[in-house]
Amino acid sequence: MAQTAAGVARDMQLEIWSDVVCPWCAIGKRRFEAALARFAHRDEVTVRWRSFELDPSAPAERTVDNVEHLAAKYGMSRGEAEAAQARVADAAAAEGWTFDLGRSRGGNTVDAHRLLHLAAEHGVQDAVKERFFAGYFEQGERIGDPATLVRLAADAGLDADEARAVLAGDRYRDDVRADEEQARAYGITGVPFFVVDRRYGVSGAQPADVLLEVLDKAWADAHPQPVLTPAGGRGEVCDDGSCAV
Repeated sequence: MAQTAAGVARDMQLEIWSDVVCPWCAIGKRRFEAALARFAHRDEVTVRWRSFELDPSAPAERTVDNVEHLAAKYGMSRGEAEAAQARVADAAAAEGWTFDLGRSRGGNTVDAHRLLHLAAEHGVQDAVKERFFAGYFEQGERIGDPATLVRLAADAGLDADEARAVLAGDRYRDDVRADEEQARAYGITGVPFFVVDRRYGVSGAQPADVLLEVLDKAWADAHPQPVLTPAGGRGEVCDDGSCAV
């Protein structure tokens, strides 16, 4: 574990900025999980999902499917948009997802992020994040619909009545905005974005090997190996100019 200023051991802090309608965020989640499974100190890592809205002005549900929205946004034909979606689905399949992007319709995600803050308080944030990803990308769930969000969150272990009460008011809205303000302070413009101990940043759904390398580096830097000198003092060493070779 890393040390606080008072010398108290603490876990490595891993924060991931993402959106629940970001396909590369779902892919990045799988790659991070693969890296973490291989990390020697995985039991000493605390993971926190942070809020990032790709389109804060989005309506609760778009009137067109994601293929049509992608085509309009980037000036593509529908066929070109379908081909682009297929490439993303293939990348997702390689990580164990079964995307059905033709069924998905985007929507505003602020309420999903609010429930993820509630889930963090109850220790089920990762499970709720997983359920939102699966619901949206694999099952075509309406990610901006409060009733749908409550049902999905309850599937992952949140109390449905508490989730419903949160969405009926403004609770956690300021927390979502605070995450997004921190993202701006870091210069984050795209997601997923991984931050380790608020010292190391990794942009994008990097391969598991890259993410593991960052975890190892951050751990080593936070846990420098002490140099021990025996009670009798320094022993013989070779240093510059002292030994013939």
